[in-house]
Amino acid sequence: MTKVLDVLTGNPVAKAVGKQLGVPQATELRRGRTLPTGDVVLAVLEGSGATGNATREALKSLRVSPVEAVRDVPAARTTGEDGRAVPPAYSTKIGALVLDATAVATVAELEGVRAVLRPALRALGASGRVIVVGTAPELTDDPEAAAAQQALEGITRSVGKELRKGATANLVLVSTETTGAALASTLSFLLEGRSAYVSGQPWRVLGAEPGVVPADPAAPFAGRVVVVTGAARGIGAGIAEVFARDGASLVVVDIPAAGEALTKVANRLCGTALQLDITSPDAGAKIAAHVAARHGKDARIHAIIHNAGITRDKLLVNTDEDRWGSVLEVNLAAEIRINEVLLDPLVAGGLAEGGRIVGVASTSGVAGNRGQTNYAASKAGVIGLVRAEAPLVADRGITVNAVAPGFIETEMTDKIPFATREFARRFNSLSQGGKPVDVAETIAYLAAPDSGAVTGQVIRVCGQSQIGA
Repeated sequence: MTKVLDVLTGNPVAKAVGKQLGVPQATELRRGRTLPTGDVVLAVLEGSGATGNATREALKSLRVSPVEAVRDVPAARTTGEDGRAVPPAYSTKIGALVLDATAVATVAELEGVRAVLRPALRALGASGRVIVVGTAPELTDDPEAAAAQQALEGITRSVGKELRKGATANLVLVSTETTGAALASTLSFLLEGRSAYVSGQPWRVLGAEPGVVPADPAAPFAGRVVVVTGAARGIGAGIAEVFARDGASLVVVDIPAAGEALTKVANRLCGTALQLDITSPDAGAKIAAHVAARHGKDARIHAIIHNAGITRDKLLVNTDEDRWGSVLEVNLAAEIRINEVLLDPLVAGGLAEGGRIVGVASTSGVAGNRGQTNYAASKAGVIGLVRAEAPLVADRGITVNAVAPGFIETEMTDKIPFATREFARRFNSLSQGGKPVDVAETIAYLAAPDSGAVTGQVIRVCGQSQIGA
């Protein structure tokens, strides 16, 4: 079916009419490993000290030469002769603003954030980036400092909703132990087009160790085994494609009924296919055995991506035991069992030390959804699993994270009733649905060898959906 709202924004005349009708205007997003067009501006609020240095070091390691047009801005206020704030001026469009606000410790000092953001937002180009770096509020015993740092989340989320032309805003919370090396993979992801559909999101990079920095940034998974479940089509196939692009040795998994499609994905991406019902009690053992058989008895899994999932939608009053249990079994219980097996260091073909576990949750797991109580329960369960499991394996260098997709354009979403589909597609800050590659890029960032300082996090890939915002 033709996407009517796309037609209304597809040519100049229709676009003008669409604006008059209040139709959201979607912008073609910058995707892939591409940096913003225009200068990357670094602003460090006065007093940031070691953390400000970490931000500089991270950008330097990425070979990004930021323009410090705003350097050591007083955290309270910069004033002119008339006593009014004097913001920095930009003569051309900028590509990104990286604002280190870790020094903010009082409510009054939030003025420094406003003074930096205001002119930068006016100068921000299409598909630009605003990245605010703050201190995790829970790491301070000072109530006002914690409140001021928490305020950065409200600022960042609001800015994300004000931006236009495909620009995004995100918040990265750090600790005094966070090094430039640990922060680099996150700043790289956020500056590049890989984060096209991630906006208004806060997450934490609290560790000091990044893990292993790849020799070739363009092939971070070279020589590493990555397992993707539910990979025969849709988002799962998209995830496999991104890992293949980045050099991974792929194992793609799906149910026997999807065997033909799964084999095509494996052949196209030079991986191996494993037809498997992940709900079987020995699913974890079969995955490990496949890895050992195909990649050598000493081979280990670098990353397991739990993408397999099903829906069995009904209002709760019409949901029977089978419809309820099957969704929880596939989407949550199977993941728990597989992790238990693969985390056993004695299992040949299991997860490597320093490995990565990435689950796929959903915005339905954050906000709930009418007719999806079973699905929302399973996806909220994935979020709970991530938060509980991450600290248990941290001493092995293993990270556990998840993504929570919003409306992603797939064959499945094309079957949603027209009005519901168009509402979901447009009800976000970017005024469009995401693509499977957006989910895949975020998962690849979390699974990267040098993302070792990011764990226990759930990142929404939803264009800053207003649902559960």
